Amino acid sequence: MPPQRVCALPRQQSLFLPAVLNPFVQEVKLAKADVIKCVLLGIFLVPIRAILMCLVLMVTWPVAVITTFMHPLKGAVEPMTGWRRFMCRRVMAALGRTYYFCMGFRVVVKGKQVNSAEAPILAVAPHSTFFDGIVCIVAGLPSTVSRAENLATPIFGRFVRCLQPVLVSRQDPDSRKNTILEIESRAKSGGCWPQVLIFPEGTCTNRSCLITFKQGAFIPGVPVQPVVMRYPNLLDTVTWTWQGFSLKTLLLLTLSQLYTTVEIEFLPPHIPTDEQKKSPAEFASAVRDLMAKALGVPVTDHTYEDCRLMITAGELTLPMEAGLVEFTKISRKLNLKWDNVKKELEGFAAMACSCQGGRINIQEFATFLKLPLNPALQELFALFDRDGDGTIDFREYVIGVTILCRPANTGEVLQMAFKLFDTDEDHRITREEFSSLLRSALGVCDLNVSKLFKEIDADCSGYITYAEFQTFALNHPEYAKLFTNYLELQRHQAFQAVDTDNLDQPSANHLIPGDIQEDSTSDKKDD
Repeated sequence: MPPQRVCALPRQQSLFLPAVLNPFVQEVKLAKADVIKCVLLGIFLVPIRAILMCLVLMVTWPVAVITTFMHPLKGAVEPMTGWRRFMCRRVMAALGRTYYFCMGFRVVVKGKQVNSAEAPILAVAPHSTFFDGIVCIVAGLPSTVSRAENLATPIFGRFVRCLQPVLVSRQDPDSRKNTILEIESRAKSGGCWPQVLIFPEGTCTNRSCLITFKQGAFIPGVPVQPVVMRYPNLLDTVTWTWQGFSLKTLLLLTLSQLYTTVEIEFLPPHIPTDEQKKSPAEFASAVRDLMAKALGVPVTDHTYEDCRLMITAGELTLPMEAGLVEFTKISRKLNLKWDNVKKELEGFAAMACSCQGGRINIQEFATFLKLPLNPALQELFALFDRDGDGTIDFREYVIGVTILCRPANTGEVLQMAFKLFDTDEDHRITREEFSSLLRSALGVCDLNVSKLFKEIDADCSGYITYAEFQTFALNHPEYAKLFTNYLELQRHQAFQAVDTDNLDQPSANHLIPGDIQEDSTSDKKDD
């Protein structure tokens, strides 16, 4: 009877694939009828609307200049009062509505907006387009969070000043800390400041789900009023994501529609519990769940860092979606920083450079490891392949390397492996020693290890030193799991032999050279 391998532990459901694989892509395929309709309507509507928008801007800009004249933005900033506040909340808001009306937007408002004393912060989601600024107009021009550079933008910079934004500066190393303190100060002003409007997702999505909320809006621990946005149009001409139509194309398509409907719904304010006040992450999650329920969409653990990984994947000639891993969940579960995940992406790209679609099959996996197909390699591949589709994507690779391989790649295991290869104990591994043990470990009689041996033998001396062995193993943790699997099989076979001979079961120490005893599931963690 063939020996039974030690099985991997059950998968953790929390690391299963998300309900929405890629919320940062928008694929709109225009039918011929849609193209013809846009062209015919656009010939008349685009010029007319462009003229009307310019006229509104010509009126709005002087009003903005008068409203913000001699009003400081930095230093001891005070909230606008009296006529300035009236100009912002009434006149500027009315002109803003007129501007969006000229663009063809039909605004439907549901629910009731509360005042700043009841809910100092407005959390708006999903954030899916540059047109989302219309919620600021509807909400009466509350304060927002804006980059300091935006103030210098011609014409629109003056409009931003009317919002009295919380400024973020790239040059200031303490900018994030100062931003949170300013938001907290305004939120706890007792209604003196206007409400602070924040898009907690921090980036644009395709509205198919709600991604991780950043915690800035929830750190003050004050009541938050959730605001949800919908664009219930037959033809989506507004969604602006990392993969999809450009800004200019979307603007032209939107101006070419008879009208574009946007729904803005103010949900009841959410008052945080004592536990949520102490945990902004829990507070943010509770508000997100409320908004997702109102929208009827799932939640995922994607975040802006996933977008950065998408860009990196594209630079590495991988499909951009290959970089999506649900960074928030992966970083929390596996204790990984963004730089760690990026490094793993570079390693995955080296393995997947010749494959299609950013997924690796078992043959490509074997080719990268410079090993033939064999049961041991197939078992390792199956451990990586979490969904059992016969391929490994980057998300599965990160989880596999972190949970299965790196814990097995310890100094003790490396020393043990080197001793097993170094049969004559001369502190170096020859080609014959290397080939002999690999044949035994992989169960392959005719094995050519020349390419793998040369890659480890960095100085081309004809033998492998421990330093070379260690450097290679740390850069290629996949081999560590192959080795520990081999030890597990050897131990299992020894236990079977002892049981067959009706002998007492010996200690596992007798089966492994040296003083190291390894638990059969120690490097398999409950993943």
